[in-house]
Amino acid sequence: MGNPSSRWLLLIHQLPPKPAYFRVKTWRQLQVLGAVALKNSIYVLPASDATLEDFHWMLRQIQGGGGEASVVQAEFVEGFSDEDVRGLFKTARDVDYEKLGQEVQARLKTLPSTLKVGSRAEAEGQLIRFRKRLAEIQELDFFAAVGRAQVEEAIANLEARLLPAAASKAEAARIHLRDLQGCTWVTRKGLHVDRIACAWLIRRFIDRSARFRFVDPKTYKHRRGEQRFDMFAGEFTHEGDGCSFETFLSRFGLQATGLKALAELIHDVDLKDHKFKRPETEGFARAIQGVALLHAKDEARLESGSMVLDAFLEGLKRSPA
Repeated sequence: MGNPSSRWLLLIHQLPPKPAYFRVKTWRQLQVLGAVALKNSIYVLPASDATLEDFHWMLRQIQGGGGEASVVQAEFVEGFSDEDVRGLFKTARDVDYEKLGQEVQARLKTLPSTLKVGSRAEAEGQLIRFRKRLAEIQELDFFAAVGRAQVEEAIANLEARLLPAAASKAEAARIHLRDLQGCTWVTRKGLHVDRIACAWLIRRFIDRSARFRFVDPKTYKHRRGEQRFDMFAGEFTHEGDGCSFETFLSRFGLQATGLKALAELIHDVDLKDHKFKRPETEGFARAIQGVALLHAKDEARLESGSMVLDAFLEGLKRSPA
């Protein structure tokens, strides 16, 4: 960057009155970049090498179409506080997340309990498109809008509905802790409540030296010896009306004091079906949401979330039944 102290980049432009399609094309391209409007002719992005390149590309497009444009680096925007500008970005992304979440929820409501081959293929195609759209929004989510976690969980719930039938009890009985020592555990990146809790459970009760990979489901290729959790076609994921954390408890027969109560909190926050209605649920949900907002990197979310889970487990051990 020319000025590393700059916080913002402004694209100031004037478009020719004709052709009309050029104005629409310019507006759409700015939306694709994630820019937000301060005024009709002024758009802003957070300053970085990548966003500077994006605005310079727009500048050339506008000038090539007969318009005028300039890119300005700024430490502050007159008439707006930094928090005001960040709020514009968060609001724009929350609108995107809400729209996508509504589409996913609508698909969940119309998904039949028994899927034929053709219907399953169609639903799986929609799931891939939902995940692609979510990834596109996340790339433009510069300031961690709160709507992200909710739409991630809605997509995870759709994914769980498309999973093959749960393993039989006989299969579950054959799973032993010793068989999974030294494995690499794989789940979707963008950790939230169920995935944070599962990774914490693995490291605390199954394999203290467990290794994790947080992957993009669109590009992930399964490797020999990897155990997948809370993801499509995973070895450990949603079964029946339970979340992935409950699947781990059931498969391994984990019965440490407080784990069942903790699983009820995780279930209600993850699936949002208010099944257990424990009094600690709201506080637990806020704590996990705080972890996601504080940390963009999954490794940091796991470390911070593990401390939250340790604390809640200890508290639940000492609470009346």
